[in-house]
Amino acid sequence: MSMGIRVAVAGASGYAGGELLRLVAGHPEFDLVAATAHSQAGHRVDVVHPQLTGLDLVLGTTDPTALADADLVFLALPHGESAALAAQLPAEVRIVDLGADHRLADPYAWAQYYGGTHAGQWTYGLPELPGQRELIAESTRVANTGCYAAAITLALAPLIADGAASPADVVVVAASGTSGAGRAAKPHLLASEVLGDLSPYRVGTHQHVPEIKQASGATGLSFTPVLAPMPRGILATVTAVPARGVDPQQVLAQAYADAPFVHVLPEGRWPHTAATLGSNSCHLQATVDIDSGRLIVLSALDNLGKGAAGQAVQNANLMLGLPETTGLSIWGVAP
Repeated sequence: MSMGIRVAVAGASGYAGGELLRLVAGHPEFDLVAATAHSQAGHRVDVVHPQLTGLDLVLGTTDPTALADADLVFLALPHGESAALAAQLPAEVRIVDLGADHRLADPYAWAQYYGGTHAGQWTYGLPELPGQRELIAESTRVANTGCYAAAITLALAPLIADGAASPADVVVVAASGTSGAGRAAKPHLLASEVLGDLSPYRVGTHQHVPEIKQASGATGLSFTPVLAPMPRGILATVTAVPARGVDPQQVLAQAYADAPFVHVLPEGRWPHTAATLGSNSCHLQATVDIDSGRLIVLSALDNLGKGAAGQAVQNANLMLGLPETTGLSIWGVAP
């Protein structure tokens, strides 16, 4: 008989869905009772995700009846597909949506960057923002962060909130692993295209821009994302104009003194993606550019960990009254 918290994963065939299955299956308080997919429905989980060999589960069809008996449902669906499914689930079922459907407060921003009908805003799932941990704990519907948004907001929000950085002129260049683009077969994601190459994409139009502005307090943001030849990880370089003379590293260290998954590195150590692989941690380091005087923050995280599935489990833990670190690793995997 199942004695744990009943958890289901919709969209379990993708990269974020597979990472969710791994974390949920290893969670000491969760019982994985359902995993659903679209085209992969009917296949065994270990066929779709060989890394989960030994997990005896068949992917079901994504419909409300397959999910309604769970205590908590993770929605790892493409953007624009979560809202309709969530609306058909019972009100008492807690939901963490890894898609973008419920992140934005502004319907115009949704229409501009995503298109279609705005589904409304849920509690934003980044516990490290001031007061957000308590709001998540009280919520039954939580919108998980975007991967870039997590890396950039954690680097920027404390500086703007402290008055150390101007919100009006923020520039970000961030490199991401290919898993951030999803699992669908696309020519530009073939190994022959990606290996030995760095390529920008959605320059000036990336969909995470309004989310980052909303979460961080930035009012002007120039964001250039770069596809990097690695499976997973994000390294973001965030620069801003100082608003007053402070040490940005001290501001970050004070803001995250009690945050178990955010680590401000000692002086002289810089974040890099491999150090966060497989963890739910974000590594930060800050300095002041000696030429321009701009504040520079480097942020690294695993885009499938703190940027997606790990963040979702952290939010679920809070929603269910568990310690937020339950079932999650602070430390990365190396080499």
